[in-house]
Amino acid sequence: MTDEALPKEQYDKFCQFLEEACGIVLGENKHYLVTSRLNRLSKELSFQDLGAMLDALKVGTDKVLRERVIDAMTTNETSWFRDTYPYEILMNELLPFYAKQNQSSIRIWSAACSTGQEAYSISMTIAEYKAANPGALNGFIEIVGTDISPTVLSMAREAVYEDINIVRGLSEERRNRYLDKKEDRWHLKQAIKEPARFAPLNLFNTYSLLGKFDIIFCRNVLIYFSSESKTDILTRMAEIMNPGGYLILGGSESPTGYCSAYEMMRYPQGVIYRLKEDWRNK
Repeated sequence: MTDEALPKEQYDKFCQFLEEACGIVLGENKHYLVTSRLNRLSKELSFQDLGAMLDALKVGTDKVLRERVIDAMTTNETSWFRDTYPYEILMNELLPFYAKQNQSSIRIWSAACSTGQEAYSISMTIAEYKAANPGALNGFIEIVGTDISPTVLSMAREAVYEDINIVRGLSEERRNRYLDKKEDRWHLKQAIKEPARFAPLNLFNTYSLLGKFDIIFCRNVLIYFSSESKTDILTRMAEIMNPGGYLILGGSESPTGYCSAYEMMRYPQGVIYRLKEDWRNK
């Protein structure tokens, strides 16, 4: 059976649905991608055709279908220690700063965490800092990973990876130190899993139940949102950051022009952002 074409009118309506549901903005150049993914899902869910699935989605009563459609359209691109420099800054700048402050706790949010590689890369970095600095960071440390997709969150919690998931960004030395090979899959060791927990979250919804954070990783996420959504997300993130908290974005992302709550911090390894003390008065 060949894929059913998605007429422009239906494509435009689907784009509107997706933006309203989770903030993702699709351009005209995504027509083929959307058609391909939706056709695959309609066949998997045994709909008569693509139109029947979209009709069911339009009715809005099938929450599972809604989740599956959003899941299919979400780009879950991830790797271990992606781009390297955020973890170098965490290791060489931020963790030493918090160690000197002798804080009783450090909380880190990995937004749009996908299958867990970012959250666990953070956990590995913390483990390596503590190993190199005995007695430092003995307080409570928590890494909260969130994502809109129940599928990837389940994989993140399980923390069991195929060979293809391991080779992207994870050195052989770290692989052997932090994971165990059981049959043909790699299982993350409990010591690295321990600080992390995962929860479903649509970035359009409230963050208040997450608590306060010292560091937020929101990398390569904002590029999918409209200008208005970027402003909303960045402002609401500022509201749940502890004073002087740090925001780490993707290399091509910046709060400039969207939210004035942050100031740029330049380090030898790269650029991140810090919450301004008087940001609420701006």
